[in-house]
Amino acid sequence: MIRLDPGSIADLDAVMIVMDDSFDPRFGEAWTASQCAGLLPMPGVWMTIAREDGAAIGFALSRAVAGEAELLLLAVRREVQGKGVGKMLLDRFAEDAGSRGATRLHLEVREGNHALSLYERAGYTLVGRRRNYYSGHAGQTYDALTLAKNATA
Repeated sequence: MIRLDPGSIADLDAVMIVMDDSFDPRFGEAWTASQCAGLLPMPGVWMTIAREDGAAIGFALSRAVAGEAELLLLAVRREVQGKGVGKMLLDRFAEDAGSRGATRLHLEVREGNHALSLYERAGYTLVGRRRNYYSGHAGQTYDALTLAKNATA
């Protein structure tokens, strides 16, 4: 059984294990532990951890400000991808954002990322593109797609 729990700075080691497992380093999408640690104490920021048998298998890092919420990171361990964990985290992001007063939801994803289909099925649509936003380890660049949707009541 998968459980979603609020996360904190104490979960950072587990979060980094999930991130290292789920983000391919050739695309330059993953955050560092210090980036996550610096953001977590800020107002309006929250994290959700997906756990199975007590072990972290996924997480979402989010923030809400002035009626809008942004999904900053969503990661699921490779061995459980495609089993609904990402959808659970995405749905919880929307619920939590709504409870924080957000009426609009945003996220960014690398063009070609397999999670794009998850976001599209959830009703997110393309609202912008950042050309050459991600820098891979071998010097390649990748566009970031900005997606958004209205929060549901």
